[in-house]
Amino acid sequence: MKKLKTFELNRKTVDEYKEADKVPIIIILDNVRSLSNVGSAFRTCDAFLIEGICLCGITAQPPHREIQKTALGATDSVDWKYYQNVEDAIKELKSKGYHIIGVEQTDKSILLNEFGVKKDQKYALVFGHEVNGVSDEALSLIDDCIEIPQYGTKHSFNVSVSLGIVLWEFVRS
Repeated sequence: MKKLKTFELNRKTVDEYKEADKVPIIIILDNVRSLSNVGSAFRTCDAFLIEGICLCGITAQPPHREIQKTALGATDSVDWKYYQNVEDAIKELKSKGYHIIGVEQTDKSILLNEFGVKKDQKYALVFGHEVNGVSDEALSLIDDCIEIPQYGTKHSFNVSVSLGIVLWEFVRS
């Protein structure tokens, strides 16, 4: 076994990425304060060929050195749009036929492994603030809420880890 070199990975160019068919998922970052988490979201979305990202509220926007440090150029490939408030992003996506899902622990959450991803459905996944989670404003507009099963004492993942877990589950389904 040998580790592959960068040139052996058959990576798409930015132009090839832009032209490729995307997974019909939009990520909504609802007041995500960490620039590293924002950059990681871009990088993860690029890896899974996700349609785009909505940056809402206090979520920082490219270009920014701290975002670039973790995005590694994915801000050039992944489409994104900024919204002053998350409600506008959700309403716009609903009008375009997206099923809006909050990733949050609530009294009505469906466990990620029990949620039935439909291949013919477009999804918008809302990830919230690192401490406060998905905002009440966003929760009032979502169609469903999912949570990642957790078994330890913390019951809390970093938002970038949650994003990777949830996207993998949606993309592989």
